[in-house]
Formats: sequence, C-alpha cells, structure tokens
Amino acid sequence: MEKIIEHRTNHVRIVLEDIFQPHNASAVMRSCECFGIQHLHVIENQNEYTLNREVTMGSTNWIHLHRHRDEEANNTRACLDELRSNGYRIVATSLNPESVPLSDLPLEEKTSLWFGTEEHGLTEQVLSEADAHVHIPMLGFTQSFNISVSAAICLYEIRNRLQRQGIDHLLNDQQKREVYRLWLRSSVKNCEIIEQAFMKGRNQAQ
Repeated sequence: MEKIIEHRTNHVRIVLEDIFQPHNASAVMRSCECFGIQHLHVIENQNEYTLNREVTMGSTNWIHLHRHRDEEANNTRACLDELRSNGYRIVATSLNPESVPLSDLPLEEKTSLWFGTEEHGLTEQVLSEADAHVHIPMLGFTQSFNISVSAAICLYEIRNRLQRQGIDHLLNDQQKREVYRLWLRSSVKNCEIIEQAFMKGRNQAQ
C-alpha cells in the first residue's frame, strides 16, 4: 500500500455518462485502478451501473466511486457542477470538429475526462458545456474504439505525459491519509469495530 499510494492521483478523474453495458463500465473501473486514478464518477440518468466483479477484479476496493443517481435530479448537471466547484476542467471525448488529439490536451489544470454511452456518446449538455473536446487519432475506417479500450488508451497517454512533463499531480499528505484509510477499511475485516475501539481508547488516554 505504501508503495502504490505514491503513484495515486486526484489530478485526473474519469466520468462515465449513462453507460449501459455493465462489463464496459466495470472494465473502465479496472483501468482506472491500474493507472492510479483514484476517482471515478458514474452518472446514472437512464441506466443503472451494475458491477461485474469478474471484470472489476477487486478494483472497486481501491478507488473512490462516485455514483450520481438521484431519480429526481439531472445527474449530469449535478456531476458537472460538483467537478467545476472542485476546480476540474470538463473535457469531452468526441469526434466534434473542434476536438483536438489527446496528445495536444493541456494537463496543467485538474481535468475530468468524460465518456458517453456506447451508441450515442455524450449528451449535448456535456458537449456544449465542455472546456475542451479530445479524440484518439485513428487510422482505420471504423473511427471508434470500445469505450473501455478508449479509456485505457487515454489513461495510459495521460499518465505518461503527466510524468514526462513534470506536472504536479500526485496526492499530498492529507490526501494520502484519506486514501490509505479507505484501503484499510476495504482490506481489514470488522474495520468499523476496530476503528471505534481505537478512537475510544485514544479519547480515554487524552
């Protein structure tokens, strides 16, 4: 845990808007964990996000999963507002004529990278409000990857560029403590009971 946490980042977050194939969303979660992305946002306007544990391979234990699924709300709006309030740029993956190759995307600012449904892509709301549009350059006729493949390619490129360009993107000490606590809770049985006993003992000692 101490070794892996040194490579974790909050600088980039992945957002999935209404993905309807559970294995695709689960594969994206797995890629996020493998590439050290600590936060994944899932928007559930029409389609409920169902974990496929055979695909996630336990990755759900190690990252923060944010589910935007209020039946009475515009969950896309809620996610956009939450990320902007925390200083994240909104970057849409699309074939919009304005989109730039992923390799040209500036990464100095905190970035949320958005992926849409398998058939139609991102909603017009996201496309119109995005700060930037990016695409993966392709050389074939098909002009589209499976969403889980797209996410993996993007994450590989982004993590390499963050490292090469020396951009400050790793967790600070406070963030490390928060993540480490999540990991311990995921890996220790009866963690809540142990934690309560520890806090009680510490309070009595004071």
